[in-house]
Amino acid sequence: MDELDNLLSTLSTFRQARTVRRIRQLVYGMLTCLGRHTVTGSLTAAGHQFMDWSAAYRLFSLNRIGIEHLFSAARKRMHQELGEHRLDIVAHMDDTILKKKGKKIPGTAWRRDPLGPPFHTNFIWGQRFLQISMALPEHMGAACARAIPIDFFHCPTVQRPSKNADAQCWKEYRAQKRLINLSQQGKQRIIKLRQNLNQEGMADKELYLSVDGSYTNKNVLKELPPKVTLIGRIRKDSKLYTLPEQQPQTGRKKVYGSPLPTPEQIRQSDQYPWQQVTAWAAGKTHVFDVKIVQEIRSRTAGQQHNLQLMVIRPLAYRLTKESRILYRQPAYLICTDSTLPADKMLQYYLWRWEIEVNLRDEKTILGCGEAQVRNPQSAETAPSFIVAIYSLLLLASHRYMKNDSTLPMPRPKWYPQKKSPRLSANDMINILRTQLWGKALGMSFSHFVKQQRQLQSHKNVAEPLTSALFYSRN
Repeated sequence: MDELDNLLSTLSTFRQARTVRRIRQLVYGMLTCLGRHTVTGSLTAAGHQFMDWSAAYRLFSLNRIGIEHLFSAARKRMHQELGEHRLDIVAHMDDTILKKKGKKIPGTAWRRDPLGPPFHTNFIWGQRFLQISMALPEHMGAACARAIPIDFFHCPTVQRPSKNADAQCWKEYRAQKRLINLSQQGKQRIIKLRQNLNQEGMADKELYLSVDGSYTNKNVLKELPPKVTLIGRIRKDSKLYTLPEQQPQTGRKKVYGSPLPTPEQIRQSDQYPWQQVTAWAAGKTHVFDVKIVQEIRSRTAGQQHNLQLMVIRPLAYRLTKESRILYRQPAYLICTDSTLPADKMLQYYLWRWEIEVNLRDEKTILGCGEAQVRNPQSAETAPSFIVAIYSLLLLASHRYMKNDSTLPMPRPKWYPQKKSPRLSANDMINILRTQLWGKALGMSFSHFVKQQRQLQSHKNVAEPLTSALFYSRN
């Protein structure tokens, strides 16, 4: 609670102190809300259900909440944490869909369901957002990292004209569709992030950005800003080329050399040797077999970058101790820095899984997208506010565990006992609730844990209401 208050105290860019006070009320209301995470649910959790609610809605509809200020506070704290250990700036970018029901909510449309079965395409009605998270590792090298959201941007599609519209409307629609497609919007957010880092005193540090295959295209690769290294996934049949060996005496210079085998053919070929690289993934350190091909070019990147290809052999795993060995699919990565060490390239991409954890927590635990707002500005700002709250919560938890690794509330008995437990989003929220509710009730909540452990019979439960209150889940 104290660490979260310290982060909120840095919001000094607002003209009025009551705006910061209302934001603080909404932050704690959203984090302690037990029902749906709507604006009224947040006000109820903060104890303002019998007061005028219009000011809280105006924070979103009139854009008074300052989402950029919240993300800026998160970025500045990230710079401090990374600077203490001299760590690289590693970010991840991905898009997500927030399911909605109202057909008149601004920015909503029919979109392909990413969770649908591979044999059938499903569609859902929702909003599309683009998120960028920054990695906060425990230490240099092969280590566990947590992703901290630093950007959450609304990416609506262009409204399709009616079938009876004239040719000019259709022409403008196609032109606008090309300008604001997802890869173009991703490129703009990368440029914006690089500008923010430059303004915040990080102009001399390289930004390493990991993306999936939907952003490894010419729209992004050919217009990357300076001091940005992109690590992305490519298809197994991508066309790659060597650097041109000799340039002609007259005429246009060559950009590409002779064609290389496809990434799948390189994986199967004995001409390229395997090498072992150690990296952290899935809760422990693994030794990966990879193939590296440096100083290559692709038509998606043009002559702006000399690329590096990494082929990752799939890891063997068992579903149970008695089951047979199974294998995952191989992965093919390219990097715009052909001299980046293989261990860094692999680890920076493996950390990208943390943004998937972010998206899951934001939608299932914090209720991102549950706010019932219809104003165009509110429909864009309310989900971003939830993500900014989640970012501040992660940073406050990291600082809290850094200063004191002991948990104020022990985990349930069925949790595995670990020396340095990684707190989940539910754990963080429960710790915050115990601190807030214990302070509001004027009671100590540590005594009932000791009392419960002293009971010999499971038929008797000491203070069941208090225990259920402090261990409540969403």
